[in-house]
Amino acid sequence: MTKVLVGNVADIDIRGSRKVQMGGLEIALFRLSSGEVRAVENKCPHKGGLLSEGMVCGSKVHCPLHDWRIELGSGEVQAPDTGHVKTYEVEIEQGSGRIYLTL
Repeated sequence: MTKVLVGNVADIDIRGSRKVQMGGLEIALFRLSSGEVRAVENKCPHKGGLLSEGMVCGSKVHCPLHDWRIELGSGEVQAPDTGHVKTYEVEIEQGSGRIYLTL
């Protein structure tokens, strides 16, 4: 496992997102209303919609293509739909606000 610096929490608006490219992998970072940052694979399991373009509501993101709801903490698609997206461990450095992902 490797810890990688991917940005700063100040660069992501509350209920906003950013995407980062790590080799062939695209990851979406989301800043929740609570200030927490979550990271998931930037691809809905249904039709591949870019989750970084979806709307954040609470701890979920709504896929912009067909409104599938995905829990950002677990990556689980919410009923009645089914599926899962990969999640990534996020660490925010106190004081600096730097965001690190564990890959």
